[in-house]
Amino acid sequence: MVPVVPAAAALTIATVACVTDVAWRRIPNALTLGGAAVAVAVAAALGGWPATLAAVAGWTMGLALFLPIFLLGGLGAGDIKLLAALGAWIGPGEVIWVALYGAIAGGVFAIALALARGYLRTALRNVYMLLTHWRVAGVGPVEGLTLEGSTGPRLAYAVPMAAGLVLTLWLRR
Repeated sequence: MVPVVPAAAALTIATVACVTDVAWRRIPNALTLGGAAVAVAVAAALGGWPATLAAVAGWTMGLALFLPIFLLGGLGAGDIKLLAALGAWIGPGEVIWVALYGAIAGGVFAIALALARGYLRTALRNVYMLLTHWRVAGVGPVEGLTLEGSTGPRLAYAVPMAAGLVLTLWLRR
């Protein structure tokens, strides 16, 4: 169970990230890195070394969970920094659930977005091409199928991450 203050801080960060990600397709470093730094400072002030280490472990876990997807071109840097900042507030165990629930929500949102934009057939073809390329050539970024090279609709991933956070806080209380 996440205490009220860290939960409220994480929800606030996630909400602001949703607004900026939807409006400008950016999640500011001041929000993610600043939010993580404040989480570590609050943990140090209120809980000493054990809480500080838990905040750093949460940040590290959040970073580690989405870093491979970022390196493959599937997420932006702001997305992984957001998960890391949330992890600094809620801890390493809970941030795993945020990533899992957020990924499920992201899949649902991505399908809905692709349907709404008439892009679902192309998206499914791209997934097939990506998996085929990985099977043949090995796992790595595929030109034209990364965030940088894609012309398809983009999902503001802060939104499913916020949904994952809400589900985590609700289901794991």
